[in-house]
Amino acid sequence: MLSRTDIQNILKLLRKEVLPAIGGNETRMVALACAKAREVLGQEPDMVKAKLSSYIIKFAMGVGVPNACGMVGIPAAIALGSLAGKPELGLELLKDITPDDCARARQFVADKRWSVVTARNTFEVVYAEVKAIAGDHQAKVIIAKDYANVVYVKRDNEVLFDERCSLATEHDRKHESDLTIAKIYEFATKCPLDSLEFLLKGAQMNKKVAEMAYLPDANYGLNLGKMLKGEFESRMVGQNAMPRVVSYTCAACDVRMSGVSVPISTNSGSGNQGITVSLPILIFAEETLCTEAKTIRALAIGNLVNIYIRQLLGKLSAHCSCVLAATGAACGITYLMGGNYDQITYAVKNQLAGATGMICDGCKPSCVLKLSSAVSSAFQSAMMAMENIHVASTDGIIEDDVDKCIDNLASIGRDAMLEVDNVVLNIMTDKHFF
Repeated sequence: MLSRTDIQNILKLLRKEVLPAIGGNETRMVALACAKAREVLGQEPDMVKAKLSSYIIKFAMGVGVPNACGMVGIPAAIALGSLAGKPELGLELLKDITPDDCARARQFVADKRWSVVTARNTFEVVYAEVKAIAGDHQAKVIIAKDYANVVYVKRDNEVLFDERCSLATEHDRKHESDLTIAKIYEFATKCPLDSLEFLLKGAQMNKKVAEMAYLPDANYGLNLGKMLKGEFESRMVGQNAMPRVVSYTCAACDVRMSGVSVPISTNSGSGNQGITVSLPILIFAEETLCTEAKTIRALAIGNLVNIYIRQLLGKLSAHCSCVLAATGAACGITYLMGGNYDQITYAVKNQLAGATGMICDGCKPSCVLKLSSAVSSAFQSAMMAMENIHVASTDGIIEDDVDKCIDNLASIGRDAMLEVDNVVLNIMTDKHFF
C-alpha cells in the first residue's frame, strides 16, 4: 500500500524523467564543450580535438543536429559549437544558428579542423573532453556525469576551474530501484489526476511532431511513418488502430532523427524513448475513444515502466532502449484495453521475451525501423495479455515474478552485453567518419 509520501516521491521521479527537449543531448553536449572551449580561448580555434566516451560517440555519431541545415553527427556538433555556439545558453546553445554559420561549419568539417578519439582515461559514461587550439594558445574543457556539467576548464597552463574530484568513483549505473510493477500500477491508478496531466500534454506534443511528417512536401529521415499512411500501404494493411499506432510513432522518430528543432517529450533523457512510450498509448486511446482520465493513467503506467527498466539497466548498454521502452507502451495499451494488474504483468513478460537481444548501434535515422518493430510487438503483447496468454517461466529469461524478469533483462544488458557494445562501437568508429 503506497503512502502519500510514496506517491509524492514517484511523482517527483516522473516529473524529473519526463521532460521536453530539443535535439539529442549527446550532440548538444559535444557542441557545448566546444563552445565553452572557444570562449575560454578567446578566439576562433584553428583545430579542435575531442575525447569522448564510447556512450557519447555511439549516440551522437549519426543523429541530426538541430538547426544544422541537414548536417549530422559529431563533426557537425564540433564545428557549430566551435564557431557559433552560445555557451551561456547551456544545451540550447545552437538555437540561433544561421545558414551562414552552417556554411562555415561545413567548411570547418571539410578542412579537417577537428579530430575525435575514444576517451580511455575515464570511467564516466557521459564524458566529453575538448581541446581548442589557436596559434600558441589552447583551452581545455571537460563535461562529465551530466550533459551540461562542466567540471574542468584550463587556458594554456592555467587551471581556471576543477571539480573533477566531485565525480563518483564507480561506474554510472544503478543496480537497484525502489519501483516495482505493482507500485507503478497502484500509483498510476491512485495518484490525483491533475498531477499527471503533464503526461498527456507531452504525448500531444509528440503527436504534433509526428504530424509534421505527414505534410505533402515533408521528407524526414526514412519517411517510414509517412509511407505507412500512403495509399498503397493502406490497401495492404488497412488503417485501423495498430497500423496507425505504428505510423505515428515512426513519423515522430523520422522528424526527430532529421535534427528538426522542435520539442519532444522525452523519457529518461531520450526523445525516442519518450516517443515510443507515449505515442502508441495516445493514438490507441484516440482510436478506441478512451476517456482522457484513462489515457492519462495509461501514460503514467507506460512512462514509469520505462523509467523502472532504465534505472536497472543504466545508460550504457548494447540493448536497443526503444525496444525496451515499448514494454511501457504495451502496459499502457493493455490498461486502455481494460486490462487488470495481472494482465499488465503478462504484457511485460510477452514484450521482454521478444525484445531480448536487439542491439543498439547508435542514434540515427534507421532507429525508426527498430521503433516500428518494437511498437508492433508491444501491440501484439498487449492483445495476448488480454487473452490471458503469456510466456511461461520455463522460457528463457522469463520468470513467474515480473520484477525478476526485468532484473534478468537488465543483468544481460548491464553486464553480459558490454563486450557486444564494444564490438558495435568499434564497427561504427572504423568507418570513414573519423
